[in-house]
Amino acid sequence: MDIKKLQALVVDALEDVKGQEIVVYDTTGLTALFDRICIASGTSNRQTRALASSVRDKVKEAGGDVIGIEGEDTGEWVLVDLGDMIVHIMQAPIRAYYRLEEIWGEKPVKLGAAKRKASTEGKAAEALEAAPKKKAGHLAATKAAKAAEPVIEKKAPAARKPGTAKAAAAAGAVAKKAAVKKAAPKLEVPEGKKVKVAAPKASVASARAAKEAKAKEPGAPAKTVIKRIRKPAAEE
Repeated sequence: MDIKKLQALVVDALEDVKGQEIVVYDTTGLTALFDRICIASGTSNRQTRALASSVRDKVKEAGGDVIGIEGEDTGEWVLVDLGDMIVHIMQAPIRAYYRLEEIWGEKPVKLGAAKRKASTEGKAAEALEAAPKKKAGHLAATKAAKAAEPVIEKKAPAARKPGTAKAAAAAGAVAKKAAVKKAAPKLEVPEGKKVKVAAPKASVASARAAKEAKAKEPGAPAKTVIKRIRKPAAEE
């Protein structure tokens, strides 16, 4: 297993059980037995055992090797041997007494940077694996939606001849006039009878005016006025 991935797994396992003052040191220039050393503190025998068990389980789940564990009987100082990395889980008084940081602490490893790098690499790998599937699913959904859409045929508008609108309007007016004429009542005169048709008012007025004008002409006979004299009642 890669040493960076291994140290990230160890730190995560210790943080899961609330390990305190976790530090990691690079020991490649100090010894050929291991490349990293990790030191963490626990508040009690139970917590130090729980921290050691968490490290062992998480490394095994990731496919790493656990060489052995020492010190679980007392729980004051538990050592977990992972081959390329040694983990020391100690109670605070024991840690202050032995001061392992003074022996191995020449090259401290920044835990935040190591964890961020491991997390970024893992997310990038997951994204690369998921991207093609997501794209394929999106394309399939788009094709299915297009196939389900109804096909609508568009009809081309009928071509109009010039003057068609005016001709139609004129034909409509003629038809309307013929319909009105056909609907009007027709008067039939019985055979052998004469029908008097009254002269228009304008013709009567014109004849009267002509007659009065003729009477006023010079030489025209004077109009005789006959006056009736009524007898008194006694004589009657």
